[in-house]
Amino acid sequence: MDDDRKDRFEAVYTQTYEHILGYAMRRCDSPEDAADVVAEAFAIAWRRVDALPAGGEARLWLYGIARNVLANHRRSRHRRQERHMALDAEIADLYARSPESGIELSAIARALRELPEDDRELIMLVAWEGLDRAQIASVLGCSRNAVRIRLHRARKRLSKALAVAGVSVNHVVMESA
Repeated sequence: MDDDRKDRFEAVYTQTYEHILGYAMRRCDSPEDAADVVAEAFAIAWRRVDALPAGGEARLWLYGIARNVLANHRRSRHRRQERHMALDAEIADLYARSPESGIELSAIARALRELPEDDRELIMLVAWEGLDRAQIASVLGCSRNAVRIRLHRARKRLSKALAVAGVSVNHVVMESA
């Protein structure tokens, strides 16, 4: 029985590997990430080989598995980025504070962390990466006008969050992109 399961899995692997790899490559930031997604998807398929559908349905089933694996990878990456951002803010607060500075870096970091992810990304692309609207539009795959509108809204939400935190918006530089 184990040989039948192994043969069945190997046949599906051979028939679907390129499809699943292509699916992952089109959705991942790097070939390494795509390879990880594919490896994990097939590892899951091996553990669940008894649920493996017959014929062409196997490829669709594997797409579903790869989609779930990709979602898990994105959530993990997001959690790591959140932790890194918090650590960066703490380090900046610890080493960059000057006694005469009226800016509370920890309050700014907290306000930034509390923004929706899309707003935070826009603000960071402008403030930290130094990108202009056209460059941001290219990164996000949208129009310059969409970037202009989203950035305006993100800045308004950040200004409101900073005001709630007691940080004077006049002290925070939010240059136009």
